[in-house]
Amino acid sequence: MGMAASQARFLGLTARKTNTEYEGQQINQQRTSLSNQSANYYNQMLGMTVPVPPSLDDYTKTVYSFSDGALDNTITSLIAQTNGNYLISYTQSYTNNFAVVSASPTVYTRVGQQGNYSYYVGSVQLRQLAAGKSSIEEIDAMTTEEIEALKQNDEYLKTLDTEQQIKNLLKEELEYKAQLDDNGNWLVRYRKNSTDNTWTPYFVDQNVLEAETTTYDENGVSQSNIKTYSVGSAKETNEIKGINARLEQDATGRIMTITLNPGTETEVTYSVTTNTEKDEDAYNDAMNQYEYDKYQYDQSINEINAKIEIVQAQDRNLELRLKQLDTEQDAIQTEMDAVQKVIEKNTESTFKTFG
Repeated sequence: MGMAASQARFLGLTARKTNTEYEGQQINQQRTSLSNQSANYYNQMLGMTVPVPPSLDDYTKTVYSFSDGALDNTITSLIAQTNGNYLISYTQSYTNNFAVVSASPTVYTRVGQQGNYSYYVGSVQLRQLAAGKSSIEEIDAMTTEEIEALKQNDEYLKTLDTEQQIKNLLKEELEYKAQLDDNGNWLVRYRKNSTDNTWTPYFVDQNVLEAETTTYDENGVSQSNIKTYSVGSAKETNEIKGINARLEQDATGRIMTITLNPGTETEVTYSVTTNTEKDEDAYNDAMNQYEYDKYQYDQSINEINAKIEIVQAQDRNLELRLKQLDTEQDAIQTEMDAVQKVIEKNTESTFKTFG
């Protein structure tokens, strides 16, 4: 190889070596950037709040109650007073065995012309609740003719022996009417219980029967079941506020007895029952929120892990390329050393004068 060719080859190798070094620097900068991205992702994970499932204890409370004959009383608040007594509030609950309650929806049939319909369930005709009267005085003033007309289409009224019994029944129906919606125009029918031969009333709002949304077929039969009410058992509650009371507590602070209106003629003492009560609805809501938060957290973690895997894959590719450049750099350096020796020999043989 001539001196000029050697010099040209050496310059070309030097340029290649410079290019590989520059590319290696660029790769190192990219790897540094990827490392910063990965660190940011990990910091993002560390900054996330891990969802914690709700504790049942947080939704369980101690409930104090006492019984007053047929009434079950549950204490709702206790406010300490300076004299050592308390102002308490409590709810009274009892079972009303003659309350108006929802019954099974029923199919009704209407007969007659618009504005003057009569309504039936099977062959039983409905009549106006309390005979359309609004007071006891109006019922007491009913004539024999009115009573007889009322009995004509009512099998239950026919079983009552005297006019007074019928009037008493109509007064009873006034009580049912008071429990129903005041804006309703209520109809009633009675059904006989074959087991004990008692009669049970069933109520329906005539406004619903005549509503535009209530449809009937060509035979006058309602095409949907219509909401109906009857008489049954229902839980009734009443809240009592701000009653003066004295409490007797055991060593753990649990209430043992309660004395209402202490120091007065109406003072009375009751034994107190202690129970724990779980707020199922609130606990289930909290658990649902936890499940949602956990799903969101898991989704976020999966997304971050996917991004980290991409960064790691990119870094592995860059690391592989850097190793290739390192191998190439070593090969170039080896060739440069060889060319350098050739140049030195050419220089020595060309310019050496004496052996």
